Amino acid sequence: MQIQKLQEIVDRARRLVFFGGAGVSTESGIPDFRSKDGLYNQKYKFPPEYMLSHDCFVDRTEDFFEFYRDKILAYEAKPNAAHRFLARLEQAGRLGAVVTQNIDGLHDDAGSKKVYELHGSVRRNHCTRCGEFYGLEAIKSQRGVPHCKCGGVIKPDVVLYGEGLDDDVVSGAIRAIREADAMIIAGTSLTVYPAAGFIRYFKGKDLVVINLGDTAEIPGAFTIRKKVGEVLGQIKIN
Repeated sequence: MQIQKLQEIVDRARRLVFFGGAGVSTESGIPDFRSKDGLYNQKYKFPPEYMLSHDCFVDRTEDFFEFYRDKILAYEAKPNAAHRFLARLEQAGRLGAVVTQNIDGLHDDAGSKKVYELHGSVRRNHCTRCGEFYGLEAIKSQRGVPHCKCGGVIKPDVVLYGEGLDDDVVSGAIRAIREADAMIIAGTSLTVYPAAGFIRYFKGKDLVVINLGDTAEIPGAFTIRKKVGEVLGQIKIN
């Protein structure tokens, strides 16, 4: 019955927005942060929040990149059924945008075009001195602190703790949510702010939550407690 109801919501939506978190990519083999086996429940020399902070990047740059390569870039992940469904929905002209808290770039790999990456992407990196762009391989292939040909440090375009979100990405995401007639929130506990606060801009009719774990309660939302890809992989695009 839950799948049938979700199918009906998707069928009548003409401008659906998808808001996703770490649970969207767990089925691709990327662990989430807050589950019992997640990054934040493992033991390190320093807390993960510090290791992924602007302060660590500046003050302990080598430690930052050791952790970043080991825990953020260690997965050769591929898009799963959720990513592929969203790309097909966009191609059908029914998806307004994907708004994601993830930095893995899997929505791009699946073929989605309108993607607002609130926390940036590991696929984009820039020299802190000259601004030269580098892809993911520049970080993976170098040992220690990655350097540009000019000698500057190459920094991932991900939002670290202590850094603000990109204004253009935020504006685009809010606009897409405001214009949506349906919204699917998936794979997120809705505890990370400011990103979790974006849902207040939704004024449409149908609001769906798909998440295997606990999610902050949203009045009026239709909730499915299952894996995101497992659910969306059963939905047809009519």
